[in-house]
Amino acid sequence: MTQNDDNAVSGPWFPVKGKRVIIDEEENRITDGPSEVPIERLLSNGVINLDKPSGPTSHQVVSWLKDIVGVKKTGHAGTLDPGVTGVLPVALGNATKLLKVLLLGGKEYVGVLELKRKVSEDALREVMAEFVGEIYQIPPLQAAVKRELRIRRVYDLELLEFDGTSALFRTNVESGTYIRNLCVDIGLRLGNEGRMADLRRSRSGQFYEKDSRTLQDLKDALVFYKNNAKNNNNNNNNNNDDGCDDEGEKLLREIIMPVERMVDHLPVLVMRIGAVDAVCHGAPLARPGLLEFDSGIVRGDLVALKTSNGELVAVAKAALNGNEMGKVLKGIVAKPVRVVMETDSYPRMWKQKL
Repeated sequence: MTQNDDNAVSGPWFPVKGKRVIIDEEENRITDGPSEVPIERLLSNGVINLDKPSGPTSHQVVSWLKDIVGVKKTGHAGTLDPGVTGVLPVALGNATKLLKVLLLGGKEYVGVLELKRKVSEDALREVMAEFVGEIYQIPPLQAAVKRELRIRRVYDLELLEFDGTSALFRTNVESGTYIRNLCVDIGLRLGNEGRMADLRRSRSGQFYEKDSRTLQDLKDALVFYKNNAKNNNNNNNNNNDDGCDDEGEKLLREIIMPVERMVDHLPVLVMRIGAVDAVCHGAPLARPGLLEFDSGIVRGDLVALKTSNGELVAVAKAALNGNEMGKVLKGIVAKPVRVVMETDSYPRMWKQKL
């Protein structure tokens, strides 16, 4: 066996991938898979890192996006209040199956805590430090979840600026942490009144603010793409060899990403060709069908099952630890929980009982 690094994302809010362990270097690998996902597939099985504006609800924004793209099904990961802006991952079509997987990666926010009475910066920093780690919260009245006591983890809480009553802060938290509640609780701990005056989500899972795009960006890219496609068709009909450039397609690909981006934060199991269609039909992945795996996998972890050219087949639950996968020669290594790839995408190489 050999090992190499394949840890594209890192941090305490992501599962530990560890080293990539290669069981088989060459046998039964895909060498002629698609080099680029067709635009049509992106539109029905892609994800958009959307920059939500202030004002509308997350549901309304996603409804607008659905109309712009013209797909039957869309969904978002992690609701933002109407006044909150920032990263809102939106899945298209078949990719909506993986929305719950995005919740594993945690969130990053930049916000403003406003206090009713002045306090010293040292006092605020001391109290903020007390809220790093596990905290107790009850969802607010307006939350669309059951109001019961829950434990959430705050990975870090950094004070960026402070003028005595208004504090600019940045925090990385476990999914499901209510920043509005956090601001109120900090105020109470100071013997003060605190409220969240402003908030922007700068990261959701593996999707970051710097790569997010607006609804207008999406609309412009689609119009540009469709106009280019129309011009190309006209040029072909007129036997004009010059054609149009593919700038519209490039722009659209920068905004709509393949479904594989939704599992970048998960450890990976790379499968043999012969195992792909069986898993597409819901069968577990057995050890003989495994080519590579990430050594940091822990039994029970969610993992991404992929082909050797990087196509996502399913999200599964690991049945073995990473250090066990390389030692056994048979048995189940993972059980699918969400199958994404369509059946018969690859040749059937398994026997079906009649």
